[in-house]
Amino acid sequence: MSTNVLRTAEGWWMVRGDHAVPVATRAVTTAELIADRDAVREAAASPEAGTPLSGLVVLPPVTVPCRVVAQMVNYRSHARDSGFTGDIPPAFFRKASGSVSGPHDSVVRPPHVRLLDYEIELGLVMGARLPIGAVVDERDLPSYVAGIVLTNDVSARDVQLSKTQFYESKSYPTFTPTGPYLTLLDPDDFAHLLDLRLRLSVNGDLRQDRTLADMIVRPAEALTLLARFQTLDPGDLLLTGTPGGTALKAPPKAVEKIGALLPPAMKWKAFFKSQARNPRYLNEGDLITATIATANGRLDLGEQRTSVVDAR
Repeated sequence: MSTNVLRTAEGWWMVRGDHAVPVATRAVTTAELIADRDAVREAAASPEAGTPLSGLVVLPPVTVPCRVVAQMVNYRSHARDSGFTGDIPPAFFRKASGSVSGPHDSVVRPPHVRLLDYEIELGLVMGARLPIGAVVDERDLPSYVAGIVLTNDVSARDVQLSKTQFYESKSYPTFTPTGPYLTLLDPDDFAHLLDLRLRLSVNGDLRQDRTLADMIVRPAEALTLLARFQTLDPGDLLLTGTPGGTALKAPPKAVEKIGALLPPAMKWKAFFKSQARNPRYLNEGDLITATIATANGRLDLGEQRTSVVDAR
């Protein structure tokens, strides 16, 4: 069975219900903790009652620096929202690990960003080195992936679209809320990944709600494709895409055809003017709530609650 661990300034904790037991480990980084699974097992077997979770200040369970890689348009529902038809070639991009923040930290919107969007994503945390040329089969996943985390791939759409710049638009500090838990997986748990349901709400309004069954390129294939050009090491993070329901959506076909006739500067001006009227983008004071879990509770990555604030 899976084991949930979390990180605070005092160290690592094994989660047991609404309490947590300290893990007796010298591990500082996520990679070091993964290498010390025996300490986690000892904490799980401890008779200690533990500390209430409500009394802990939780840090992101993925420590930095690390590689943060993400898959683009990897859910069918997101592909439809984005206006894609037919086959979508797999694509990856990088995020700065400085964007990783805690599961209850505020998302800080930079002064020049007006179109701030959310993207709930399942993160794979590597437990072993993925070398160039690796071919990963479904049965090989436990050999490479140690655990999973809840993440939010926050995006500055006006930067992303006007500059065709994924790296900058998704790498500002606080743009990757992560946690609360690192869910360490046993080999039998991998058979239940497709049952995970991703749910994200803004101010109580449910925006995203899909299971991994909606995913286009699943984890084993994604790692194989990534290994053509990118190595990953223990503690590195792969974000596996977001379902439909983000604020950004492709314009209707008629509008798209008219826009294609306009000069680029005029087209972008018209597009951003229309997007500025979209109430689904994030604003200061908004509360984002996100969960990833299976219906039967076998895998439960906890709840993430982040508020949006404007940079001062």
